[in-house]
Amino acid sequence: MLTKDFSYNLPEGLIAQNPVDERGNSRMLVLERGLGIADTSFQKLPEYLKSGDLVVLNDTFVIPARLFLEKESGGKVELVLERIIDRKELMVQLRANKTPKSGTILILDNKKIFLVKKKIEGLFLLNYLGEGEIINLFNEFGHVPLPPYIKRIDNSVDKERYQTVFSDKPGAVAAPTAGLHFTKDMLNKLSENGINNVKLTLHIGTGTFQPVREEYVSEHKMHSEYMSIDKDVINKIIETKNNGGRILAVGTTVVRSLESAVRNDVLTAFEGETDIFIYPGYKFNVVDMLLTNFHLPESTLLMLVCAFAGKENVIEAYHHAISKQYKFYSYGDAMLLINEK
Repeated sequence: MLTKDFSYNLPEGLIAQNPVDERGNSRMLVLERGLGIADTSFQKLPEYLKSGDLVVLNDTFVIPARLFLEKESGGKVELVLERIIDRKELMVQLRANKTPKSGTILILDNKKIFLVKKKIEGLFLLNYLGEGEIINLFNEFGHVPLPPYIKRIDNSVDKERYQTVFSDKPGAVAAPTAGLHFTKDMLNKLSENGINNVKLTLHIGTGTFQPVREEYVSEHKMHSEYMSIDKDVINKIIETKNNGGRILAVGTTVVRSLESAVRNDVLTAFEGETDIFIYPGYKFNVVDMLLTNFHLPESTLLMLVCAFAGKENVIEAYHHAISKQYKFYSYGDAMLLINEK
């Protein structure tokens, strides 16, 4: 299977640069097995669910993971946190006109704050030179880590809108974007209709934006991310399935978490790292429906969606979305995939 088979041409004007004026007012394309494509809005989501279905959400909280720094020489450096290793070390992405070398000191607020130790597979290992907890530095000086295809600096609106209304556990450096459509009113409406929700955690890293650079899909090495799903959530999912209800995964991160928690064909509680890579040919164990956004060409996220609903079906739906002027990517419109037979 070739990476280029998951390519499509997207006009730059369809990449959403800002959220819709009001959360929850996005458009929604529905791709339903046997019924084809329908154009609707996210507000119509309850019409596609029934009492006894279960919505699974990712409650990760996006931290202000972007810092703007200087080298001692005065050169500008943009840092995006990948993960905090311990009290003194962290892994980051660095962007600069000239790649910082080992031994480079990075300055913030006129203080020596990081020492570049070494480069590891596209990321940089830094030593923290400041006082206190590393996370406090990001909370004080950090910016919202908007994706690289949003060509503007973050603002006060992003602080709220690049976060889900159910976010709870700090650790992500990118939002679980399918969850951005939900309002508390929508969750309440679903609950009133007998459609409850549960939450798991997957902290999304910067690797989510990395393209697949291998010619053959199977040769791609997937990035690793922390996830946690507890026993109560597992029991609720199993109970739902046993009672004939369907599982709606809100986002590809939820799909990856649920599938990672299947061990020897049994869904179990799990906490740890996952590097599961789902592409066509994968046999799904848990998810019946998927709510997601539109994803980058040749990305692992698009491959997962193609695995779920069929590559030809998904690419056809993407071409339809382009013709109908849907907005793409993180702040873009939604896509609901219903995979019942």
